[in-house]
Amino acid sequence: MPGAGPGDLTPLHVLRSLDATPRGLTEQDATERLALYGPNTLPAHRTVSWPVRLVRSLRDPFTAVLLVLGLVSAAVASWGTACVILTLVAVSCALRSHGEHRAENAVRHLRELVASTATVRRRDTAEAAPRTRETPVDELVPGDVIRLGPGDLVPADVRLLRAHGLTVDQSALTGESAPVAKEATEPPGPGGGTADGAFTPPHLCFQGSSVASGSASAVVVATGAGTRFAAAHTGRGPRASTAFDRSVHGISWVLIRFMLITPPLVLMANAALRGRGLETLPFAVAVAVGLTPEMLPVIVTTCLARGAALLARTHGVIVRRLPALHDLGAVDVLCVDKTGTLTQDRPEVAGAYDAAGQDAPDVLGWAAANAWWTLQLADLPAPDALDEALLDAVDPEEAMAHDGVAALPFTPERRVSTAVVRMPGALGERTLIVKGAVESVVERCALTDAEREEVLAHAGRRAAAGLRVLAVATAERPARTGEYTPAVERGLTLRGLVAFRDALAPGADHALAGLAERGVTVKVLTGDHPATAARACRDLGLDPGDVVGADRIDALTDEALAALAATTTVFARCTPEHKARITAALRRHGHTTGFLGDGVNDLPALRAADVGICPRGGVEVARESADVVLADKDLTAIGHAIAAGRHSSGNIATYLRITLSSNLGNVIAMLAAGLLLPFLPMLPVQVLVQNLCFDAAQLAFAHDRPAPAALRRPTVLRPRSFLRFITGYGLLGALADLATFGALALTAGAWDDAAAFHSGWFTENLLAQALVILLLRTGPRPAPGPLRAAAAALAAIGVLLPLTPLGGPLGLTSLPLPYYALLAGILAVYVLVLVGVRTRQAQP
Repeated sequence: MPGAGPGDLTPLHVLRSLDATPRGLTEQDATERLALYGPNTLPAHRTVSWPVRLVRSLRDPFTAVLLVLGLVSAAVASWGTACVILTLVAVSCALRSHGEHRAENAVRHLRELVASTATVRRRDTAEAAPRTRETPVDELVPGDVIRLGPGDLVPADVRLLRAHGLTVDQSALTGESAPVAKEATEPPGPGGGTADGAFTPPHLCFQGSSVASGSASAVVVATGAGTRFAAAHTGRGPRASTAFDRSVHGISWVLIRFMLITPPLVLMANAALRGRGLETLPFAVAVAVGLTPEMLPVIVTTCLARGAALLARTHGVIVRRLPALHDLGAVDVLCVDKTGTLTQDRPEVAGAYDAAGQDAPDVLGWAAANAWWTLQLADLPAPDALDEALLDAVDPEEAMAHDGVAALPFTPERRVSTAVVRMPGALGERTLIVKGAVESVVERCALTDAEREEVLAHAGRRAAAGLRVLAVATAERPARTGEYTPAVERGLTLRGLVAFRDALAPGADHALAGLAERGVTVKVLTGDHPATAARACRDLGLDPGDVVGADRIDALTDEALAALAATTTVFARCTPEHKARITAALRRHGHTTGFLGDGVNDLPALRAADVGICPRGGVEVARESADVVLADKDLTAIGHAIAAGRHSSGNIATYLRITLSSNLGNVIAMLAAGLLLPFLPMLPVQVLVQNLCFDAAQLAFAHDRPAPAALRRPTVLRPRSFLRFITGYGLLGALADLATFGALALTAGAWDDAAAFHSGWFTENLLAQALVILLLRTGPRPAPGPLRAAAAALAAIGVLLPLTPLGGPLGLTSLPLPYYALLAGILAVYVLVLVGVRTRQAQP
């Protein structure tokens, strides 16, 4: 906005600073300003190009290592190995880019305009009379004078010129569930309007809010990128590493160290013991490749893409960033707002009481009659939220049992509304029904000081329990022909109190219980009053504990906040900065966090979390910042998404355990054989074919079913636990390989026959790998069909390939039958040992 800030200026000064008048701009002025300021639209979302998306896929450390291995293989003329590895890298990058491209397209289809048209006052010429017409929102300019009515979306940042009973819903901006009163007041003084960055000034309304009740005229002070709403697009900065980054990077670097050490060890050992030189370099590279889980990027991307596609198809959940699905599986703390998640964005009647605090259903009837006749006789376009709750709580005939005569609607100054009705058979008398804020009604009642204090104390106890309370009073007055004025609201008889609570979100209690069963702790970060938030939690069976307010958060260091956040369930009166600090503190405390938010006020926390989650109905900037977009703001959908994340992560973990233990056993056996044999234990082309077969079979892990226990706790890929697993089972595999070497020496004279040794070990390798695919998985038995088929195909290739004409070019040959008999015995013992170890590990 040109000139001084609108929060510090009177309406007249704002109009002067904008070179505008209450009569509106001329069409020529509007056209010139549109060219100067640009259309009133949010900054366009920049679409990432395919080349950039593919390059970003290479930032994964393991994908980068595979690329380096492929280039090294090409450098030593291992063209087959190089082609396979580089193909896997390309496939992985393409799959990940395609999945994220589809997710981005899905989110683009969800975009909704903040508003389509606005009621604007403009003039054809400077001398012409102003005309009021509907104008597309994107054509609004600073200086335009607009009208606002109930249900209207505020199309830009505006300064109120006049307002009548105006309340505005700012929940998308501030998180406050109740509409706030706005009026065309004078500013509080220099610097007192908006210097704190809040949306609180009563004389300003902001884009992204909507009119709940009343009407107003206002002048536009900021449009497009100049609005507070659009400011949330800027200042995003680099995002911190997520749970997926930390876990996969940790495992990747463990493997990278192994791969960097292996080739030099092979070269030095062969040079020292066998006098071989650089001619063993292709073999050394092949050994390093043999340790490498080449399919890791493809398996990870396939599992995550399959889970994301299933979520979108069955639950309407769109995963915009594929690794975010793994992060969902690792989430152990979910931070949510109260409104729209735990509660609906509307109140409901919690009870009606007399002045002594006893149940009094008739009080509810009087309050509903006031709501009905005020709505009908005051010509209000729609009831406010509390009146609507009253009308929903009673039989319609009860609310209309009287004949309405007149009404005095609610105003922020009086804080009460009055309906004048005629009771059946009451000739010459009228009944006043007054409803409103407890203090305002009580001061109009004929009560002693002690009675007044008792009523206020009773209402205070209800409010402290998280309820909103209204008082209801009546009075009998003689019929009159003139208008009724607020002066009649005196000497009333107090009927009692009506209490309201936030309506609970359907199924929220079951969703919270389901999250708890999955090991997910829910933290409530809300802008609402502490008592209101605590009440909603208790109603849903969630123990709020000691509710922490914003003032306490401000007094804490980041370290102290991290410790407090780990043990606190509800944080109230939170600003956007508080939400982001709490989320970041939980991450520093070792938790994997998800944050569910849908408003501008939620943007910092969405970016601070491991996983930012936004419903489809959230504001556009929140959807664009989120990693996951829900069809609805529903905890149940998040439960499904977490389960899908754990399913995908469980399959990835199974793949890693099996392939790494098998590869490590192979490498140990290969190093031992390389030192004992006068020839290479396996030719590079045989390593390549063996890896291709195993890699193709491992794609079936995307269709596996993890153990039920894996879905009941966060899935975290911890390098140390993987290292213990692969070391133990890798050594068992190496022992099976060494036993096979002995069988080959006894039956085929393989110590002097390279082809026989290569063939025997090739067969045993694929058979052993087929067995571990089925035996080391943790899911329910039997294994899924695709996994059983992959294992069977792997075993068939291992047995039959050396016997086919393709075996000769690969350096493979047929073997005597006694070898197969001994091999069967070795594998039987191997199976028994594997089953025994797995059973022992499964015992508590």
